[in-house]
Amino acid sequence: MTTTVFRVNIKDINLQFFKELEEKMGASGQVEIKVEGSRHGEGLFSEEQFWRLIDQFDWKQKKRADIVNSAINALSAMPVSAIYLFEDFLSEKLFNLDTRQHAEAYMKQQEDDYFSVDDFLYVRCAVVAEGRAYYEEVEKNPSALDAKIDFEQILYIAAEAYNKKTGREFEYSPLYNYETKSNLGKWK
Repeated sequence: MTTTVFRVNIKDINLQFFKELEEKMGASGQVEIKVEGSRHGEGLFSEEQFWRLIDQFDWKQKKRADIVNSAINALSAMPVSAIYLFEDFLSEKLFNLDTRQHAEAYMKQQEDDYFSVDDFLYVRCAVVAEGRAYYEEVEKNPSALDAKIDFEQILYIAAEAYNKKTGREFEYSPLYNYETKSNLGKWK
């Protein structure tokens, strides 16, 4: 398999570009798009916007899906690029909390010695869902982590916003792998 690199300005990418690329490469060729430039698409969607969406969670709702509805609605009203960048910011936050020290703080609060990688992920989700101040406190001080709360629903916000906006399934690998023990440097 050979790799061909095209350097293209984003303003020159359109349907015609992809049609011509398909003619040159064939229908079975694969394309990987790498966007170079500012971190997290600076100017397209900021960390401040990420936290403002998190602040829109309605904790008075009984169903978890309803808690995030206003954030989903707000995100789906933004450009598609904001949905991808929301997912990147979320992945970064969850990745940053994926450390041995945070896992140890989580385990100290468990009734048994069983370490659930899924439960640890959902607890990290709750840390982000609680907002910026709590996230930053727990990031610096793992012992501040409350392992009694979890919030898996935050993982589906981008997918639901994308589906609402486009009617299509969200197929995206975010910037960071947030699965438990993916932050290898912090598990040594």
